Amino acid sequence: MADISASDAVPTRSYAQTIARRFVSHRLAVVGAMLVVFLCASALFAQLVSPHDPMRIDTSQRFLPPFVSWGHPLGTDDLGRDTLSRLLYGGQVSLVVGIVAMLTTMVTGTLVGLAAGYYGGIIDNLLMRLVDTLLCFPQVFLLLVIAAFVPPTILSISLIIGLTSWMEVSRIVRAQVSSLKEMDFIQASRGFGASNWRIMLVELLPNIVAPVLVAATLKVAAAVLMESYISFLGYGVQPPMASWGNMLTNAQGYFDTVPFLAILPGILITFTVMSFNFLGDGLRDAIDARLKIDP
Repeated sequence: MADISASDAVPTRSYAQTIARRFVSHRLAVVGAMLVVFLCASALFAQLVSPHDPMRIDTSQRFLPPFVSWGHPLGTDDLGRDTLSRLLYGGQVSLVVGIVAMLTTMVTGTLVGLAAGYYGGIIDNLLMRLVDTLLCFPQVFLLLVIAAFVPPTILSISLIIGLTSWMEVSRIVRAQVSSLKEMDFIQASRGFGASNWRIMLVELLPNIVAPVLVAATLKVAAAVLMESYISFLGYGVQPPMASWGNMLTNAQGYFDTVPFLAILPGILITFTVMSFNFLGDGLRDAIDARLKIDP
């Protein structure tokens, strides 16, 4: 029987290459990733591309409509402040809140899920009953109650959002850890005398990165939306600092006469949430080992 040459062999792909190929084949995920990069770059370089100081007031330029003035391409608000500049700086605030809240959510949820899934027994029961109790309350209700007693800063709002949205992540992590902790490589680590914390952080945590990463992208979108909610209700980022949520609050009194003041931040909130959701869906499909990919 003739030998099969190396050039005739079926090429093999690494795990990372397989994930990348799956992700690229998900068109909406690619679009979402491109929009996320664009939005993050716009927020990161807002100081360079912003045409004006977002807090500069010029009452002689009030309510300029979009695409009429070169100096104010997206118009001005009720105080004559440049809308484009406020959208760019507001994007900084909204995305920073989203990312910090996501990190808070992931750290808290992962630690609780690791402890509950690994130790089991009474620790698992206590932690999961805490999760069930917190899930009984609507997140917006918890946010508003806590925000009423905490001074509204970017950091405090981020932490409040993060600390009221970790419960779903803890359940995901607990389920993964519960199925992994009895596998041979964990038993081997115990046999070599590894401590519980080493097993959780070094052996188990790297094996649950995939679902945690997917949840992280979705939590950024949820946090941006929650920041918009509480800012719209007056408990979030306070004027004159701009965020997309408080821009909507300021615009609600002028919606009948100058609707673009509400439409523009609303569009950006919608595109941001949609982009992160598309990115999360693409990562979930790419990482899911049950999907079949052509060799």
